[in-house]
Amino acid sequence: MALRDPLVAPVHGDQLTDDADPAACAADLLGHAFQRPELLREALTHRSAVPGRRIGGGRMVPATGAGSNERLEFIGDRVLGLLIAEWLAERFPDEQEGQLGPRLADLVSQTAIAAIAEHIGLPALLEVAPGESRAGVRKLATVLADATEALIGALYLDGGLAPARAFVRRAWHDAIHAQAKPPKDAKTALQEWLAARAKPPPGYEVVAREGPPHDPVFTVAVAAAGERGEGTAGSKRVAERLAAEDLLRRLGA
Repeated sequence: MALRDPLVAPVHGDQLTDDADPAACAADLLGHAFQRPELLREALTHRSAVPGRRIGGGRMVPATGAGSNERLEFIGDRVLGLLIAEWLAERFPDEQEGQLGPRLADLVSQTAIAAIAEHIGLPALLEVAPGESRAGVRKLATVLADATEALIGALYLDGGLAPARAFVRRAWHDAIHAQAKPPKDAKTALQEWLAARAKPPPGYEVVAREGPPHDPVFTVAVAAAGERGEGTAGSKRVAERLAAEDLLRRLGA
C-alpha cells in the first residue's frame, strides 16, 4: 500500500468517521508501515483514556499513566532534539552553539510542535476520555506536543532513526526554512521588549508543582506590564520559557 505524504490533505476536525482506524491513519500520516502497531496505539493514547484501577472496596483510583503515551513522549522528545540538532548543524555549518541553540529551542518548543500537530490533523486521532474530549483537551498545546513526540518515539522504536528523520524533515520543513536568523530566547525577548518601553523586568514564580519527585511537572507564572503568562513543563527552565512565550503573545510582542 502506498503511503501518502503526511503533510498533504491532513485530517481535519475532532472526530474520525466510524470506520476509520486512528492507528492506521497515524501510520499514513507518518509515512511508515509499522511492524509493531501497538506502539502507534500507545502513542495516540492520552493519560485520561487509560482505565483506573480498583482497590479495596471497589473504589477506583486514577491510572498511573502506564499504557498512555507518556513513556513514548519521553523517548520522542530526545529523538526529536537529536534530529533537529543534526539538521541544523548541516544547514548552518558556520554557526556556533550560541546561534544553533536558540534555533533548536524554537523548533522543538511546545508552540512549534503543537502547530505541526494541528497541521497534520493529529487532534482527530487522539484517544482521550469522553469528558476530556468535551472539554477540548485535543486542542491543548501540551497534549498535542506530547502526542507528536510520542509518535516520533514510536517511529524510532519501530524502525530506528531513518523513518523518524524522514518524518521530522517533512513535518518541520517550512519551520526550519523560515528561520532566516537565529530567534531570540523567549525570556530574553521579553526582557528586551520591556526594557525598550522602560517597563520593570518580569517576575517569575512557580505556582504549582505536581507529580512524583522523579518526574515533576512545574507551572510557572510570569507577570509584567499589567499582563500575566503561564507555562507548564517538566522543568522550571522550560516552564519559564513557555510562560514568557505566553506573556509575549498576550502583550502582542
